[in-house]
Amino acid sequence: MRELQKKIVEYEHVLPEIDPQEEIRKTVDFLKDYLKANPFLKSYVLGISGGQDSTLTGKLTQMAISEMREETGDDSYKFIAVRMPYGVQADAADAADAVAFIQPDVDLIENIKPATDAMVATLKETGVEMTDFNKGNIKARQRMVMQYAIAGANQGAVVGTDHAAENFSGFYTKYGDGAADLTPLFRLDKRQGKQLLAALGCPKHLYLKAPTADLEEEKPSLPDEVALGVTYEEIDDYLEGREVSEKAAERIEELWTKSEHKRHLPVTIFDDYYKK
Repeated sequence: MRELQKKIVEYEHVLPEIDPQEEIRKTVDFLKDYLKANPFLKSYVLGISGGQDSTLTGKLTQMAISEMREETGDDSYKFIAVRMPYGVQADAADAADAVAFIQPDVDLIENIKPATDAMVATLKETGVEMTDFNKGNIKARQRMVMQYAIAGANQGAVVGTDHAAENFSGFYTKYGDGAADLTPLFRLDKRQGKQLLAALGCPKHLYLKAPTADLEEEKPSLPDEVALGVTYEEIDDYLEGREVSEKAAERIEELWTKSEHKRHLPVTIFDDYYKK
């Protein structure tokens, strides 16, 4: 194994093989333990896009909440799923199918277009140039504002969907979908997430579809693998400690190095991070 590969695998905690049922149990228990450690919390909030990651996270979160109610007799525990389209969502049917599979206690649909467009218009009035890419980041951050607002109104915590095959590359918006109170999928790669969904009986089209971020209007439904410049198959092999092509390894390691700032909390004068 390459030297940097060892470091990345160790950081991301990816196992070369998993037992899906064991990982399901481990994740549900983690979500329950967080609530037990923070007894003032009564809900979890999660954005549902209709893709693999939010579908898996949502199902596991609902399982944890259901078990908490049953074990404690406290019916105030609830899981709130929120769909947050910008206008009309291209894959809205998949998002609806994901909700049907998850069966959340509360299902909300909140359109982020008015708030996003208002911010873009305000910035434009003051002469701030707004690229399509930057607007995409605003959409992601607006969705997180929405989730924290809902959590704040429901004694809740926000659950994130970050996993190893996304975390290593920083393939998320900083303080957007990269912000959350806990990330139960951390340690799993894309392939392993599919294994858990298969074990949970998820409809195949929700995890076999090509993953997309779908934030940029000039590049609608741009596949993640195109944006990353490497396939998830190669990423998963790398994270599981297997050999990949030199080209794939170099790209993966480039993404890791460039995105290091995203895996670090705000830097203080006492941190060594900025002294490289």
